[in-house]
Amino acid sequence: MLYLLALLIGVVAGLRAMTAPAAVAWGAYLGWLPLAGTWAGFMGHWIAVAVFSVLALVELVTDQLPSTPSRKVPQQFGARLVSGAFTGAIIGTAGGALLVGLLAGVVGAVIGTYGGAAVRARLAAAFGKDPPAAILEDIVAIALAFWVVSAVV
Repeated sequence: MLYLLALLIGVVAGLRAMTAPAAVAWGAYLGWLPLAGTWAGFMGHWIAVAVFSVLALVELVTDQLPSTPSRKVPQQFGARLVSGAFTGAIIGTAGGALLVGLLAGVVGAVIGTYGGAAVRARLAAAFGKDPPAAILEDIVAIALAFWVVSAVV
């Protein structure tokens, strides 16, 4: 189960790079993720929650802009891989398997990045424009992230 959850949080990171760490920070803050006394214990602090939540909101807004670069350009893809590895490692730490979580998070980030781009392109074509597709993607990413974080315990 832990492998699947780490993979899914990686998928969220592939869809929305900052939504995954924001959800993990909230999960740690609310006590859903047992991270106290681990290297990731800082995620349960209100400052981490505030910083990652603001970054997630900024990403949600900027992703709606016409000038947003593709998630597959090297900088965007790299950020999503790092986010997937980081959040997967945190999920793994909560379950006692850091390396497994890290690897599953990276694989999930690749799946989320490329699969999400393909689905979003199809949705944008179906809607005739991109914003409705982006909003739907945001809703799916946020719901999946919080489901994963709450399911770890």
